[in-house]
Amino acid sequence: MKLEKLTTEQRNPNTMALDQMSVGEMLATMNAEDQGVAKAISEVLADIEEAVDKIIRSFNQGGRLIYIGAGTSGRLGVLDAAECVPTFGVSPDMVIGLIAGGQAAMFSAAEGAEDTGNFAETDLAQIALQAQDTVVGLAASGRTPYVISGLAYAETIGASTVALSCNKNAEISQYADVSIEVETGPEVLTGSTRLKAGTAQKLVLNMLSTCAMVGIGKVYQNLMVDVLATNQKLEDRAQRIIMEAADCSLEQAEQVFQAADRQVKVAIVMILTGLDKASAEEKIAQANGFINDIDYPLNKGGESND
Repeated sequence: MKLEKLTTEQRNPNTMALDQMSVGEMLATMNAEDQGVAKAISEVLADIEEAVDKIIRSFNQGGRLIYIGAGTSGRLGVLDAAECVPTFGVSPDMVIGLIAGGQAAMFSAAEGAEDTGNFAETDLAQIALQAQDTVVGLAASGRTPYVISGLAYAETIGASTVALSCNKNAEISQYADVSIEVETGPEVLTGSTRLKAGTAQKLVLNMLSTCAMVGIGKVYQNLMVDVLATNQKLEDRAQRIIMEAADCSLEQAEQVFQAADRQVKVAIVMILTGLDKASAEEKIAQANGFINDIDYPLNKGGESND
């Protein structure tokens, strides 16, 4: 589809006088436009669910989640990948973000790199793309050559593929097992897809990574039980998570956190079961990381689980 035909490239009738608006009027208009993003996403939840299922399957097979994109889309993929490491305690190799133009494109515009399709093949080959992986191609326009090339290459490897765009009948959808087309409509500032389209992509990426991590046992109740305590804030959060999950005092949480070698999930299971670190780790492994699937001698109320 030609660029001028895309809804993300159309002029927004609600902002034709953007340059004549007061700051307050601009803010109110942008806020009103942004409210339509969540609604647009609600219409493609079934597609997002299918994508999450593929990612969970990849993780369970020892595969990875790999985002590929250019410009804003690529930066959002890199951001989501980076934040999975401290949030869920995963290896940096488990969720990877690739952006057209490489690492330098995160900080300086390298938008021309998106037009060279074989760059994506090279980038995916360099990380040794495998059939167990899931590749998510990100392109607001739905027609970025870098993403199309990457998805096509992933198909030859046998990897699962997902296309995320902000236009209906997107070209990249033709190259993916699952297509997520969030139609966000014309931007407040014509063609500036870092706005509503970028917001939509960020929201969908939140769903993909968070729900997939829940699906492999990285969450207990609504708590980040595999969080990495890499600074004081996260250490405090880790101890509060232990308190909430195990219904214990801060003092006990601090003590067992250290005894568990600063592993939140292990500390929680140690308190709930009364086991030592090694035994708690064994229980977690047997339950594939799901705290809820562990057999406890006593529940929080003091009654037997039997």
